[in-house]
Amino acid sequence: MTFYDSKGKAVAYLDTDNTHIFLYNGKAAGYLNDDAVYSYGGKHLGWYEDGWIRDKNGKCVFFTENTTGSGPVRPVKNVRPVKSVKSIKPVKSVKQVKSIKSAKSLSWSSLSGESFFNQ
Repeated sequence: MTFYDSKGKAVAYLDTDNTHIFLYNGKAAGYLNDDAVYSYGGKHLGWYEDGWIRDKNGKCVFFTENTTGSGPVRPVKNVRPVKSVKSIKPVKSVKQVKSIKSAKSLSWSSLSGESFFNQ
């Protein structure tokens, strides 16, 4: 599954294990735990639901081919880049407690692309 940003750029993808998220440059960026998105440092970054990754304020950061439900207008998807060799996944730190879900927004988040994973 590919994660596209607000400009239609393919930024990241979900590994075949349906848990770990990699950037196209091969860097391990984060992972899914139930409906939450975490950094390897344990920081709760946002939520994954209905094909959307949303920030903690409910604004959309990424969409996928399988996105459904409410959200902003999705741009035309750009061609996906070639995947680089995956880096070794870092050890997962203790996870932060999930924040309470905010209401779903129809707006794009100001966190764009790779910066979402570097918060």
